[in-house]
Amino acid sequence: MSWTDGEIYSYQGNFIGAMHNIKVTDRNGDPLELAAGIKDAIEVICALKDDSGKLIFIGNGGSAAIASHQATDFIRTCDIPAFAPLDFTLLTCMGNDLGFENVFSKPLKILANPQDVLIAISSSGKSPNILSAVSAMREKELKIITLSGFGSDNPLRQLGDINFYVPSDSYRHVESLHLFVCNWLLDFTHKSMTK
Repeated sequence: MSWTDGEIYSYQGNFIGAMHNIKVTDRNGDPLELAAGIKDAIEVICALKDDSGKLIFIGNGGSAAIASHQATDFIRTCDIPAFAPLDFTLLTCMGNDLGFENVFSKPLKILANPQDVLIAISSSGKSPNILSAVSAMREKELKIITLSGFGSDNPLRQLGDINFYVPSDSYRHVESLHLFVCNWLLDFTHKSMTK
């Protein structure tokens, strides 16, 4: 199949446009400047060292890959305890016995502590298992950072203390920019800790 140059550059332009239009909101849904949102998230993550907390990542599919990758990188680069509850035996057990919407909420009710931070990643912002876990962690009073995309009214975007939203309907663009935001947080957390 042959693609026109215009279609190829349009794809690039749409990605760059989504990058330039990432939105950040606080717990009340009030807008934050992008730099302020990044700084606030870094502050929350850096506080884990003093609070003896851990960083928890959750996501499905491509977002699960980002979650797993980031948990590893925060351990390796920042010496922050981090994990993503993505072991296949855990997920299949929880899904089979309790329903897929509880694959994260049930284990996190046991494993998470109030001083921990949850980073919830969902391209649509509508995944029932992500929303269930976030709700459960709000009850435990964890700090929550969300990353979502697709519709601007997605429910996940309303649930975090800091919410990053990518205005795109493309899975590839949303997932790539979620990884970009996570790496942004990783690199600047590392810089903050080594100053």
